[in-house]
Amino acid sequence: MSTNPFRPTMLSRRGMSRALGALGLAAACLTGAGSAFAQTAVRFTLDWRFEGPAALFLMAQEKGYFKAEGLDVTIDTGNGSREAIPRVASGTYDAGFGDVNSLIRFRDENPSVDLKAVMMVYDRPPFSIVGRKSRGISADVKSLEGKKFGAPAADAAFAQWPIFKTVNKLDDSKMRMENVGFPVREPMLASGEVDAVFGFANSSYINLKSRGVPVDDIVTMLMSDYGVELYGNVVMVSPKFATEKPEAVRGLLRAITKGVRDTVANPELGGKLVIQRNDVAKLEVEVERLKMTIAQNVMTPAVKADGFGGIDKARWEQALDQIGLTFTFKDKAKAGAAFDDSYLPPVAERKF
Repeated sequence: MSTNPFRPTMLSRRGMSRALGALGLAAACLTGAGSAFAQTAVRFTLDWRFEGPAALFLMAQEKGYFKAEGLDVTIDTGNGSREAIPRVASGTYDAGFGDVNSLIRFRDENPSVDLKAVMMVYDRPPFSIVGRKSRGISADVKSLEGKKFGAPAADAAFAQWPIFKTVNKLDDSKMRMENVGFPVREPMLASGEVDAVFGFANSSYINLKSRGVPVDDIVTMLMSDYGVELYGNVVMVSPKFATEKPEAVRGLLRAITKGVRDTVANPELGGKLVIQRNDVAKLEVEVERLKMTIAQNVMTPAVKADGFGGIDKARWEQALDQIGLTFTFKDKAKAGAAFDDSYLPPVAERKF
């Protein structure tokens, strides 16, 4: 009897098992390779520790928004909103969160480095002078004259003093500026060693309150309430990352936008995400700090009207003029071209 050449070959049970096993291994390898290919690693630096405001970015990680964009984002703490800039400019980090005014100055001092901001997060900066009524400080700027200040040299708020004193016509010839470290700034004010400090309102106010200073003894002067037209912290990306992976930048900003939206809606969850990463933080303190940041810096009237993440060009030009009071531009136009809105999601997605 002749053999039918078209008759299927019958595999033994062992052979069938081996064949299926090989197919499963191949599928697993392909799946793993696909996942590895899809996930773009992104190193992101914060401006400071894991405190309330960090939730704006941690939320996107928690909700899986980064992963959905094909991004494997690592979020690290920082040492100040100015120090985030060289971290990103050098390529040590692909993206980061830092002070846009310091970025503009950095661009003027390093014209060959085309580092840019791609998303405005703090529409109003948290730059402030925080003092105590019991030390003679009031809401009247003239009460600052003749006082002693804790002024960290690397502090972004202190860097704006030339603007603040100019627009408010203050005489600082009798003021004493003492260079102090960040860790001792609020303790010195709490103990009465200084009359006021420069800092971020969402840090200095909350830290003083947590140290037992009575709320009615704390005076917070937000510089944006006293004629300072500057913007605040931004998301910036390294020139290399922006050039080589523009779609990753767009995905990063889409994810952050969703994370900010969810944080605004649920700051209590945001606080929990922070304390999961900071074992010395207190939930109620970080939730209050986050709510303060959202109200004063993120969800401003302009953002509610025009959407999160962008800038007003006329105000940007005003801010550049004020920055010019802090130092002399070598090339104002080049330094001022520090914001690129082309990576932002559509405005409709940024209104919440």
